[in-house]
Amino acid sequence: MKETWKIFCGYLLILFFILLCNNAFSQTNFCDEDVCVVEFNAGWNGANGFKHLEELTDCGTKRILIDKGDWKKEYNIIVVPTIIVFNGKEIKRFQADLSFKLLATKEEVQETVDEILMSDF
Repeated sequence: MKETWKIFCGYLLILFFILLCNNAFSQTNFCDEDVCVVEFNAGWNGANGFKHLEELTDCGTKRILIDKGDWKKEYNIIVVPTIIVFNGKEIKRFQADLSFKLLATKEEVQETVDEILMSDF
């Protein structure tokens, strides 16, 4: 009887660690592609959005409005728009200035994507 409880507790402990590790090491998947460029913005700031997001190549793209949900807190969004390039984890961040305008160019963001892809070889 004691052996059964020890085995049972051992299995529970293993399951606990599996769940803990799964949450700690889960990757951020906003897109189907490995490299993903995400624009975090607010509805009131749509005019200052990154207009070239869909023109980026060799990556997935996503626009997220932080007006609802925990996006702001979860991704430490201080100013909008903010562009984050992900490759399973955050690789690079481009933030707007105090006028809520993004100074990053399409070329700068694309260069980051290209660097990630080239580093895989």
